[in-house]
Amino acid sequence: MKVHEYQAKDILRKFGVALPEGQMAFSVDDAVRAAQNLGGSVWVVKAQIHAGGRGKGGGVKVARSLDEVRTYASQILGMRLVTHQTGPEGRIVKRLLIEQGISIARELYIGITLDRASSRNTVMASTEGGMEIEKVAAETPEKILKEFVDRGAGFRPYQARALAFGLGLTGDAFKNGVKFLQSLYKAYEAMDCSLAEINPLVVTTDGSVLALDAKMNFDDNALDRHPELAPLRDLDEEDPLEVEASKANLNYIKLDGNVGCMVNGAGLAMGTMDIIKLAGGEPANFLDVGGGANAQTVEAGFKIILADKNVRAVLINIFGGIVRCDRVATGVVEAARKVKVEIPVVVRLAGTNAELAGEILAASGMNFLVARSLKDAADKVTEAIA
Repeated sequence: MKVHEYQAKDILRKFGVALPEGQMAFSVDDAVRAAQNLGGSVWVVKAQIHAGGRGKGGGVKVARSLDEVRTYASQILGMRLVTHQTGPEGRIVKRLLIEQGISIARELYIGITLDRASSRNTVMASTEGGMEIEKVAAETPEKILKEFVDRGAGFRPYQARALAFGLGLTGDAFKNGVKFLQSLYKAYEAMDCSLAEINPLVVTTDGSVLALDAKMNFDDNALDRHPELAPLRDLDEEDPLEVEASKANLNYIKLDGNVGCMVNGAGLAMGTMDIIKLAGGEPANFLDVGGGANAQTVEAGFKIILADKNVRAVLINIFGGIVRCDRVATGVVEAARKVKVEIPVVVRLAGTNAELAGEILAASGMNFLVARSLKDAADKVTEAIA
């Protein structure tokens, strides 16, 4: 689950993370009032969408008068903001964050996430603040410092000091940087985050260390422990098909291809997408219907896959371990009749009662393409759209 920058900052503030003062705005008048409340003579008008690169897309402006605040707020509210993360369709800006202007001496980067290779949380830091961390990793990986956190010991003070030293912080900035790192990690762990990213982390001319931007993603599997996060979800920022899938308890992620995939099990789904690519096709989605696939889940999956206009064929790949293949086949037939599927459907069922499942599909009178193996399924579905 993702949240907006202002929401992430509200959470971080509770853990003692140092931040600029700011206020939310849903209208131009709100933006001007927020600037007046903050005081000062310089403000930053920031678009709030679930994507990075907002500044490059024209969604972040520095205002040096209340008239400029009004002008920039009028320009940004309602604009279709396109960044490298939104894709060409962009996002409509519906809310703003107005922040106090600050005197920046340096821009740095801090990020915390799970390193899957070591199964440990990892705190990353770089002197290349304001840049895309993927670009830094590709071009100058030596500029990314890492501290791996032991699950038993936690994030130790010496690790925070090592990162602060590696960033070249000295004096008050060093002390503030160490405190910042410790507070950020505390928030990351306490809130069951999958990502906490501060880009840029800024050092001011007086030695303060502040999160100029903030991104927090939360582990969906831990949301039951954090009911306070549910109201923060912004469905307007999520793909409509992914929202529908979540309502049906399906794990769905939309991709850019034209082969719809319906699979039970995340690992099998990843393998299915890989072999589709190997056969020359392009997966249109990741869709895991779960171990207990039935007529209802298959029907919901069909509806979601077919709502994607790019889909030209569907590959159903089910391994009958927990669920019997004949029950899945019955569900596929019922769902296909209700949804009225008009594109090729390749079905590969393996496991318990797989032969009976094949008979059910053959007797359905529907034009299913039955595959005997995963490779056969991938070849059939790519041939169907050739």
